[in-house]
Amino acid sequence: MKHRFTKVAASVAIAAGLVFAAPAMAQAYTPTGPDTVTVTVTAPGPVPVTGFQPGASVTFTLVGEGVTGANLAAVKFAVSSTTVTKTADSSGVATATVVGTPPAGSSWTLAATGARASSEAGGGSGTLPSTGGDSESLLGIWVGGGALVLAGATVAVAATVRRNRQETNA
Repeated sequence: MKHRFTKVAASVAIAAGLVFAAPAMAQAYTPTGPDTVTVTVTAPGPVPVTGFQPGASVTFTLVGEGVTGANLAAVKFAVSSTTVTKTADSSGVATATVVGTPPAGSSWTLAATGARASSEAGGGSGTLPSTGGDSESLLGIWVGGGALVLAGATVAVAATVRRNRQETNA
C-alpha cells in the first residue's frame, strides 16, 4: 500500500500525456499545390475532376472521418486518408469512385493531384513548400510534458517529506 499513490500518479500522468499527444499524431495529410484540385464529397459515386493533361497520371487522396482503403469505408471518429492513382482520359478528365458515405454531420475531402493542362512546363510558384512541424500543434505535447514533470516533482517531494517524518518518529 505504500506505493499506491506513486502508481496512481504515474498512471494519471501517462494517461494525460497520451490524451494530449494523440491528436498531434492523428492528423491526416491533404495534398495541396498548384496542380491539386480539392472537392468536398458528401455522397458515394463517381467524382470526375477536369483540367488535367490527357493521359496524365492523377493521384486521388480521400481524407476524412472513417476513410479506409475500401472507400476510394468506415471507422467512426478516426480521421485518415487513402489514395488511388487513375489516368486522365483524352479530354483531361480523371474519375475516382467513392464508396460509402461520410458519417452524419461530416464530409470527406477528395484531392486530385496531377499534371494540369493549364500548367506551364518547368514552371512553379517560386516559393518553397511549407515543411516541418507546426508549433501550435505542439501545445498539447508541451502541456503534457509539463504535467509529467510536475507530477514527478510532486512524487519526489512527497517521498522526501515522508522519509523525513519517518526518521524523526524513529
